[in-house]
Amino acid sequence: MGPLAGMQVLDLTSMVSGPVAAAMLADQGADVVKVEPLHGEQMRHLGQPHNGIPPTFFSCNRGKKSIAVNLKREAGQNVLWRLIEQADVLLQNFRPGAMERMGFGAEAVRARNERIIYVSISGFGETGPYADQRVYDPVIQALSGATDIQANRLNRKPEMFRVIIADKVASLTVAQAVSSALFHRERSGEGQHIKLSMLDAMLAFLWPEGMGGLTYEDAEFDPAERSGSMDLIYPTQDGYITAGVISDKEWVGMCRAIKREDLIEDERFSTARARGRNAQIRKEITRAEIAKWPSEEILARLNENDVPNAPLLRRTQLLDNEQIVASDSIARTRYEGFGEVRQARPAARFSRTPSAIGARAPKLGEHSTDILERLGYSEEERRQLIEKGVIVTGENA
Repeated sequence: MGPLAGMQVLDLTSMVSGPVAAAMLADQGADVVKVEPLHGEQMRHLGQPHNGIPPTFFSCNRGKKSIAVNLKREAGQNVLWRLIEQADVLLQNFRPGAMERMGFGAEAVRARNERIIYVSISGFGETGPYADQRVYDPVIQALSGATDIQANRLNRKPEMFRVIIADKVASLTVAQAVSSALFHRERSGEGQHIKLSMLDAMLAFLWPEGMGGLTYEDAEFDPAERSGSMDLIYPTQDGYITAGVISDKEWVGMCRAIKREDLIEDERFSTARARGRNAQIRKEITRAEIAKWPSEEILARLNENDVPNAPLLRRTQLLDNEQIVASDSIARTRYEGFGEVRQARPAARFSRTPSAIGARAPKLGEHSTDILERLGYSEEERRQLIEKGVIVTGENA
C-alpha cells in the first residue's frame, strides 16, 4: 500500500504536465480516475500505438482508470459532479477560465466539496499578455531562458532540450504541492486551490545555477558570459565519457588519472577559483589527455583516483547498464496484450509505504461502467447514458 492509498484523484488533464503528475500520485497508491472526452485526450492520438496505446500515453497514464464522458451534456456534467463529491484531489490544465465556463471552476467545485484539493495547471498563469495563449513545452523553454542555457558554446546559437522538460518539471512540482496540501488538510481539515504555471515551475528549476548572474542586483552579470567553456563530454579512443572536478582533491585525482601530475601545482589550476577562471584551457588539456585512452581503462583510472565519471550511454544501452540493473531502476512488467513493458521505477523508495507501478495505462473508457456503478448508477441508467452518447465504454470506444 503506497503512502497515498485511499486518496481519490480526478485527472481532467491532457498531454504531459498534468497526466505525469497524476501518474506519480497513482504510483504512490492514489486511486486515479482519468476523465476524458468521448474521442479521448490528444496524447492517445500521437505516436505509434501498441495494442491501441502509444508508448508516451502509456508512460503518462499508467495506473489510472478511464471514464469517457461528454461534459457538454447535462447528464455528463452530473457524472462529473458525483465524482467530484467523492474526490480528494482534482487536477485540470485547461486554459485559464475554461473550467469556469464549463461550470467546474474552483469556487463551484469547492462549494460542493470543501475538502478537495483543486489544482489548476497553466502555461503562464492567469494574468499577463501570454495568459490566454496556447502553450506547449518549446514555448516555455523559449520564455524561461532554457534555450539560452542550452545555447551552442561557440556561437551562442539558442538550442532546445530535445525532450519535453517544462511539462515534466511542472509535473514534479504539482505532485509535491498536492502532497503538501493533503498534509495540511490532515492537520486542519481544509482543502484549497493550488495554481501552478509551467513558466514559474521552469524558472524555479533553472534558477539556482542557471541564473546566477541575476541573483544579486548589485553584482548582476550576463550568466552566458560565465558558461562559455566546453561541455564535460570527452572522446576516448573508442567512445565518449564524462568526468569532472570541483574540489582540490578531485583535481589531484584527475591529474594522476591522466598521468599529468605536473598540472597539480600549476597556478592556473591550483585552486577552485583558478580552475573556474581557466576552465576552457583546463578542459582542453583534459580533453586531449583523455583522448589517448580507451574508455574502460581511463574510467578505471578515474575511479581509482576518486574522480566523478561515467560512460556516455546511448538510450539503447540503458537496459543493460550494470548500475541501472543493480539499482533495479527499470521496472519490467508483463501485461496481457502488451508483453513486457519497461518503465522507470518510481524514484522515491518508501520503507513503510512502498510506491509501485500498478496497472497499465487504460484503454479509452475502459472503466466507465465500473465507475458509474461505484457512483450509484443503476444498470438501466448506465445503459441509457451509453445509448444517448453521454458515456463511452471500453466496448464501444
